Amino acid sequence: MSGRLETADLLTADVREAAARWLGSRDDDALARIAWAVLVEPGDGVAGGAIGQLGARDALDLVASPGGAGTTVAQAVERWRTRWDPRLLLSAIAAADRKDMRLVTPSSAEWPRPLDDLGPHAPVALWVRGDPALLPSSPSVGVVGARAVTPYGEHATADIVNELAETGIAIVSGAAYGVDGIAHRAALRVGGTTVAFLAGGADRVYPAGHANLLAQIAETGAVAAECAPGTTPTRWRFLARNRLIAALSDATLIVEAGARSGSINTAGHAAALGRPLGAVPGPITSSTSAGCHRVLREYDATCITGAADVREMLGDVVAGRAREFESTEAVRVADALTRRRARSVEEIAQRSGMAVDDVVAALGILLLEGRAAERADGWVSAV
Repeated sequence: MSGRLETADLLTADVREAAARWLGSRDDDALARIAWAVLVEPGDGVAGGAIGQLGARDALDLVASPGGAGTTVAQAVERWRTRWDPRLLLSAIAAADRKDMRLVTPSSAEWPRPLDDLGPHAPVALWVRGDPALLPSSPSVGVVGARAVTPYGEHATADIVNELAETGIAIVSGAAYGVDGIAHRAALRVGGTTVAFLAGGADRVYPAGHANLLAQIAETGAVAAECAPGTTPTRWRFLARNRLIAALSDATLIVEAGARSGSINTAGHAAALGRPLGAVPGPITSSTSAGCHRVLREYDATCITGAADVREMLGDVVAGRAREFESTEAVRVADALTRRRARSVEEIAQRSGMAVDDVVAALGILLLEGRAAERADGWVSAV
């Protein structure tokens, strides 16, 4: 397409109507993010920077009129020009509607805030099959590894993931053959939560042999993609997808990986983000463990021999995140409790300086978190 771009030529009346029907509202930010998801490749920092500064809708106007915006934006516009086509937006919206997808944006309650750590390289939106509310699950562990997994790798993956998922830890992976698929199945087998990030559109079943697995994940977990529906998985998009697994997860585990495995790329993202990183050691004669040994040596990863090691690796980051989002009321009530002497609700209210109803609500939260226990003579701390 040559000549001047116009935002109105992209966000046509047909596009607006189709988006409104699918979204159930006329949300300009969501509409603009649909357009951006079609226009850009994953992790496009120029687009991310413009959206971060101006907002998704105004950034589109900048693209349409890049004069004075600098050569970087002007060059980026040339990359995006071939996709400045409302038919591509209509196709993506129609596919999302057919597959009963949800659009999750940074303004959505379901948006996983850890992805914001990617800065301008964060996804502009996520297209989700399943339950978007499971995306920000914490604690969570990204589990990745070799496609050509050995029996040793199969056993290690299933054993570790079974125990983690049984204890409420969400499993994040990429739905590939090998370690990814084993991790997803192990979580599903024990009724755990699992999230799959795809390298193409969330409507594209890839690999084809995992059609049933992806359907199962969508039923009880979430299948997510940053690429618009209809997008074909490519090698670059697989590599870009790895940053989402690393960013969403509280920690990342490499089970088996060759020396040049894509899992090393995931490990690099986790290390760059400051996320805890672990690797399962294998025989020094096994090429499928060479990548794990490299991660242990070069990335200062934790040596993982079982689920207990993963939970220990998770401990500090999960506790820190819980404290970050802990309510003031819960802190005050927890401070008023002791392990040895039970206290009544009224006594806790007096010590915390809170109303009785607020104390009761906070105690309910602490009880669910396992931090308080009720006895016949009152409440005690459980930690």
